[in-house]
Amino acid sequence: MADTKELYDMIIVGGGPAGLTAAIYGGRAGLKTLVLERAMVGGQAANTHLIENYPGFPEGIGGWDLMQLFLAQAQRYGAEVVTSTVTALSDMGNEKLVHCGDIVYRSRAVIVASGAGPRPLGVPGEEDFSGRGVSYCGTCDGPLFRDKTVVVIGGGNTAFQELIFLSRFVKKIYLVHRRSEFRAQRVLVDEARENEKLEFCLEAEVVSIYGSNVVEGVKIRQKGEERDLKADGVFIFVGHSPHTEFCQNFLALDEGGFLLADPDLRASRPGFYGAGDVVSKDFFQVATAVGEGAQVTHSILMDFQVQDQ
Repeated sequence: MADTKELYDMIIVGGGPAGLTAAIYGGRAGLKTLVLERAMVGGQAANTHLIENYPGFPEGIGGWDLMQLFLAQAQRYGAEVVTSTVTALSDMGNEKLVHCGDIVYRSRAVIVASGAGPRPLGVPGEEDFSGRGVSYCGTCDGPLFRDKTVVVIGGGNTAFQELIFLSRFVKKIYLVHRRSEFRAQRVLVDEARENEKLEFCLEAEVVSIYGSNVVEGVKIRQKGEERDLKADGVFIFVGHSPHTEFCQNFLALDEGGFLLADPDLRASRPGFYGAGDVVSKDFFQVATAVGEGAQVTHSILMDFQVQDQ
């Protein structure tokens, strides 16, 4: 077993809006800070084509561009960013350990800000055609379906943001939603309703995704009757599952696997904290993640003051 041979004040698991904000506040407070990100810095926000509701950008800003600004600011204040996958956490009392395979990082405090990933729909054909017509990111894969027909599944903000982006490329979009009303913000729904490329399939559920080598269509059940939607691609936006595999049997999680934390974002063990989309709550936005990134660092600083007395 190897370790870093140095002790950090704060290790942040995840480099999304919450994690990077915590790194900014930690760096400004003089804390030796490490951010561990397993994939792309910025998390889900970096995959968002246009963020229109983040304060300070009246014309909106691309998710990737916004997250690069977050990253630059965190690094300006001394945060170290390392690409690595966290596999486990452990507690040695005054030192908290973050395991990345054979590498072990040591810290006085650990923030779990690992975010969440797309939740699968769980229907026949979905797994078989993943990467061959089934996608969970319109911003990533939309250009591949230029002048083609696609199905978007979901009724929340993400589904509408992504279908609006997809409409720039595709010929037609079927929006399949199991209810007659949407959870998405009114402004997004109104914009989508004005799009001539969009056909709504409401009070409908997906029965299966079918094709030969690639997706050829989706079978839905709508008001008791089955219907085939011929399509070249399927984009699924039905919620997210938290990245808390490394927390299992160590920190308290809710029934959905989201991290349980108190109002000051302290997790179930002293010295461990949570922030962002990985934390159990009702509202998930870049703005709320940023607020939690600031709040959690404040909580750590307060706890350090008590420990150092």
